[in-house]
Amino acid sequence: MDLRQMKSVIEGLLFVAGDEGLDAKQLAEVLDQSADFIRELVLDLQADLRRAERGLQIVELAGTYQLTTLPAHAPYFERLAYSPSRSSLSQAALETLAIVAYKQPITRVDIEEIRGVKSDRALQTLVAKDLIQEVDRADAPGRPILYGTTKSFLDHFALASIDELPESSLFHDEDNLEEETRLLFDKLGGTDNQLTFEDVTDTE
Repeated sequence: MDLRQMKSVIEGLLFVAGDEGLDAKQLAEVLDQSADFIRELVLDLQADLRRAERGLQIVELAGTYQLTTLPAHAPYFERLAYSPSRSSLSQAALETLAIVAYKQPITRVDIEEIRGVKSDRALQTLVAKDLIQEVDRADAPGRPILYGTTKSFLDHFALASIDELPESSLFHDEDNLEEETRLLFDKLGGTDNQLTFEDVTDTE
């Protein structure tokens, strides 16, 4: 494998790792290279992305490398998140939102263990819509993000605090997570200031 191929693999690995990222040692183990060599390769890849004026960058946070978007592009992401065609939430996003609400603070990995599928996109959507946010970092390798709900979440559902969430069997039977999520958001609906399940669910 030549240098260009290895940099391509690193880019793909960081994309798959999501917000938890990977450190030089983890990348080195996968590529069967030394950690020092990987650090130099990541520096080259960072320069490549800048030279090509790509929409992505590699940043180092808490000792791990993460593939992220450019801060300068944030206004466009916000415009996409709040455009009329993006106003609804998918079933995946609703399930993720409910899990965060009841289990917060919680990491992406723990959410995925409950849902049984990847949740990166759902988390990105919920953060963009200001329904969840980073509240801390877990005391674990890679310092993964801990997610919690926002004030906007409380406002949407006319809740004074998280303590007012209805009792839920959401985690008693994970095979019926979709139906239980529907019932939960139906309970939260009902006033002009609230969102019902039909309001927030993507019908596609």
